[in-house]
This record gives sequence, structure tokens and C-alpha cells, in this order.
Amino acid sequence: MEVHVKPFRELTPEELYAIVKLRIDVFVVEQNCAYAELDDRDQEAVHVWIEDEGEIAAYLRVLSPGVESEYAALGRVISSRKKRASGYGARIMEEGIRVAQEMYGKVPLYLEAQVYAEGFYAKHGFRRISDAFLMDGIMHYKMLRNA
Repeated sequence: MEVHVKPFRELTPEELYAIVKLRIDVFVVEQNCAYAELDDRDQEAVHVWIEDEGEIAAYLRVLSPGVESEYAALGRVISSRKKRASGYGARIMEEGIRVAQEMYGKVPLYLEAQVYAEGFYAKHGFRRISDAFLMDGIMHYKMLRNA
């Protein structure tokens, strides 16, 4: 298992392809949700992923304050279908929080969570700060982790 942390401009074409493929496989195909997966925020993000056995097991991106919200944000949090229930989701959250804190200090972190995943994010210190809202056909909450 290996953790990777790279800004967009340092990603190889193969890494970028694997990241986008995983995100589309899960968020678009598996969740049957047609939406613009490529949202022009990747270029400003730091990409964090865990590779296991030559494949991405889990991934997220870290966004600076002002890109998605007034806070630094974590987004596109995902585990590959083959690696779910193996602890990679918790591990990628720990890595994402660590990377965000290294980049921005101990600041609040923001994310938009699918409603069913609220408990998962709560285990990592996030709390709901909004009512449920519909985004791309799926109910979400805005969540914040205090500094």
C-alpha cells in the first residue's frame, strides 16, 4: 500500500486517467447519476490516493479555501468497489485531513456528503451544518470539521 499526494500539474496521464475512471465508475455509473464529473476544480486541487496492488483503492482531493467554500475542502471521497469494507475509506480520510492541515494549518475543513455517508464523516470529526439538499439527483449535507 502506498499513499500518493500530488497537485494536478504533477499527475502523470496514467494517474489522471485512473483517478477519473474510478470517479466516473462509482459516482456516474454505479450511482446512476449523470452529472459533470469534470468540474474544473481538479486543476486547483491536490489529489490524494492510496494505491494497493497496482490500483487505486481510495481517493480524495483537497481544495484550497475559496474554491468550493470559504474553507479548505475535501471532495470526491471514494473507495474502489473491490476495496470497500477494507478500511481504505477511513485511511483516505485520515490522509486527506493530514494533507489539508499540512497545507493550510489547523483550519476548519468543509465537505458535501451524500446523506447516507453522514455517519462515516462524523467519525472523522465532521458535523452537519445544513439541511439536506439535492445535488445532481442525490441528497447531500454540507459538513464542517472544526480546526
